Amino acid sequence: MNTVVTSKEDILKISRKLIQRQGWSAINIRSVAAACGVSVGSIYNYFDSKATLVNATVESVWCEIFHRPEDGAVFQDTQACIVWMYERIEQGCKQYPGFFTLHSLGFMREDKDDGKQKMQQTWQHIRDKLNSVLKRDARIRADAFTEQFTAERFADVLFSLLLSALLRQDYDPTALLEIIRRTLY
Repeated sequence: MNTVVTSKEDILKISRKLIQRQGWSAINIRSVAAACGVSVGSIYNYFDSKATLVNATVESVWCEIFHRPEDGAVFQDTQACIVWMYERIEQGCKQYPGFFTLHSLGFMREDKDDGKQKMQQTWQHIRDKLNSVLKRDARIRADAFTEQFTAERFADVLFSLLLSALLRQDYDPTALLEIIRRTLY
């Protein structure tokens, strides 16, 4: 076996490929080491356990799915941002079948505090980005938000609707865009 140490990024890239080909059950120290062509010890240089490897892989999948768009204007317009997010979710589901449901349900059901924390951080990042987009969107009426109905609360509602669509595997943002149009513009 080749014991050349690879990088953490290479390990995560190969782990993502394993998931795409064989599903989440393929992610363990030995299978990843074999796929990388390195010793098990080389993987342990970067990840001290299977749980750490899985958590890092999950985080890298989220980052890959929601990498920044080439068009930065997406984050200036609420409707464009929602369409982009739906497209990214649809693409992520094609690339990593079952990722969203298996990942979120698996971490919520089991006692995996690190995984739950990573998922919550990722979700909070998405909600924060939605909130930021809502605050920058020049088309939103000046009186759209109040003390009770804040941009933060609406971002939470939008995110909840995105998660619901994800679970239903409904990647058509039309209804959500209509809610946004009627509520904010």
